[in-house]
Amino acid sequence: MSDQFAAAPEATSDDKLWALLSYIFSPLIPIILLLMADKKERPFIKAHLIQSLILGIVTVITSSFCIGILVWIYAIYCGFQAYGGKMVNIPVITDLCKKQGWA
Repeated sequence: MSDQFAAAPEATSDDKLWALLSYIFSPLIPIILLLMADKKERPFIKAHLIQSLILGIVTVITSSFCIGILVWIYAIYCGFQAYGGKMVNIPVITDLCKKQGWA
């Protein structure tokens, strides 16, 4: 379905940790990473950065409903997948990021 996200780029343990943190503490950590030029240019972090930011915004918007907790739990799952070095494919968000050229 997505050739770009099929194979994970080379990722250091630091990249994996930042990807995990960007999902768990979204939208705060992704905003901080956008301000750090050396981090936002890393291919693995860049692939997860915008996805985690959008997922975090969705979590904040839906936080007044029970679904917000479920979205946050899914974000934690995505974070652990990223920490394992895998590329995460979030159904609508990944396609949006690829079409806009953000990832």
